[in-house]
Amino acid sequence: MNNAKSKKQFDDDSSYEQPSLQIMTTTKLCSTDGSWSDENDEHDPLREEESEKEEESESSLSALERTIPWIGVLVWPLMSTVPLLLSSEYSPISYQDIFPVSWYEFEPNGGRPQPLGLILGLLAVGVGQFWVCFFFYLFKYGYLSARKEPLSIQTKGARVYDFMEGLLTHLAQVEGFVLLMSYLTITWMTGIMPKAYYTFDGTIQYKELFLCLLIQDGLQYTVHLLEHIVSPSFYQISHKPHHRFINPRLFDAFNGSFLDTICMVVIPLFLTSQIVRNCNVWTYMSFGSSYSCWLTLIHSEYAFCWDGMFRLLGLGTPADHHVHHKFFKFNYGHLFMWFDRLAGTYRNPRSFAPRVFNSKV
Repeated sequence: MNNAKSKKQFDDDSSYEQPSLQIMTTTKLCSTDGSWSDENDEHDPLREEESEKEEESESSLSALERTIPWIGVLVWPLMSTVPLLLSSEYSPISYQDIFPVSWYEFEPNGGRPQPLGLILGLLAVGVGQFWVCFFFYLFKYGYLSARKEPLSIQTKGARVYDFMEGLLTHLAQVEGFVLLMSYLTITWMTGIMPKAYYTFDGTIQYKELFLCLLIQDGLQYTVHLLEHIVSPSFYQISHKPHHRFINPRLFDAFNGSFLDTICMVVIPLFLTSQIVRNCNVWTYMSFGSSYSCWLTLIHSEYAFCWDGMFRLLGLGTPADHHVHHKFFKFNYGHLFMWFDRLAGTYRNPRSFAPRVFNSKV
């Protein structure tokens, strides 16, 4: 009886609304590719066409993003613009059409060197640096990377700075370009370079160019290693000022100390000229420009599209050099990693990813 009373009170309770159960059935259809769709979905040709166009656009953009950075490869031959333009048989102009013979003739036996070769050599380095800085501006600000910021080498990201400030700092280094210009002027005008260096015959000798780059970097590797391990006190006053940049930027390449440039650059340059003695003036120009430009590029805060191929060949990349700036005791080479690999001092940048370096560098 109590149960019946309770049931009546429960049914009469106006505050309780009995839920209504609505059962909705939707038929799902399985297509041949395993996807599911509603039975009532309408076939929309316009939507499918728009989807296909979006996919094609994304695909073409992706291909464009991969292709555009490779335009920057042109910076490598452009480093030798001056010697190629004035000496190549494929060039529309020749130094012989521009300058009188008396400006470039050289008597090996006691003749006084003419300044034309020196002036053109300094111009070659300046033009090479112009192309590197111009390329880097386009690359850094997205013109050669589909409007995207390039991949920074270190996970903390690239340093933030004003491009013009960096450029002016780069060009105004007394221990960099000023010292090197002084070295080139003195050694050229005093006639202490090998006699072949003063000759204008022929064009760039690529075998000799390669030997100059290789020997220069081998000597620089040796001096660099010695600066790190022989004398801590000497290291403090020579190379340590350059190592204040643990996350370097492109414009830090020649920012160091006067003594460091003499030991690591000037002395190896002079010794290289005494070892490879049969270069003509065009090869010497190309060597000076290529060397200074490559040394600049490996200080870049961003990875370049050709870095993977360079690393396979043992050529120096920005990420390889960042390893040295970050950890100090690896990768003492600059243009070539061959000497580090022979000596056991090489470390692949990817071995420090993703904790320190981005994994795709």
